[in-house]
Amino acid sequence: MSELTTVARPYAKAAFDFAVEQNAVAKWQDMLVFAGEVADNEDMHQLMTGAVAADQLAEIFINVCGEQIDEHGQNFIKVLAENKRLVALPAISELFNALKADYDKEIEVQLTSASSLSDAQTAEISASLEKRLARKVKLNCNVDPALVAGFVVKAGDTVIDGSVKSKLNRLADALQA
Repeated sequence: MSELTTVARPYAKAAFDFAVEQNAVAKWQDMLVFAGEVADNEDMHQLMTGAVAADQLAEIFINVCGEQIDEHGQNFIKVLAENKRLVALPAISELFNALKADYDKEIEVQLTSASSLSDAQTAEISASLEKRLARKVKLNCNVDPALVAGFVVKAGDTVIDGSVKSKLNRLADALQA
């Protein structure tokens, strides 16, 4: 997958830059998500990895996508087909979404707590995280009773572990040392 991500990165960046320039980021996001789903289809994947000429493959792909892809999106598909990169469309879509989130100053945060949190608690945590991370936070909450109490926050590369389980583990390590 990392090889596919490396291949997809310049295409995602180019598509994103073009979308920003055209003031059509949301439209491009929708097109790339749809095209990524089409590329993920098993039959389409076999066709893309087969011995079909690039122009025919692009035409078939564009016909399958139909009106979901505009003229600029069709040109993008043609470029990908010529460079034998249509299989990278799901990764391109994923990277595009990450670029959009960064552009919009948004971040998706995983919050795992020992018990269910009230709406007031999640709002307070969300507000604190928005202040700390300087981004709009999209909170995904999970419950894991194994934490005993407290919660763990994962936001990109940042991990904030305020769980009792973690504190007990650190205490046990300190006592054994």
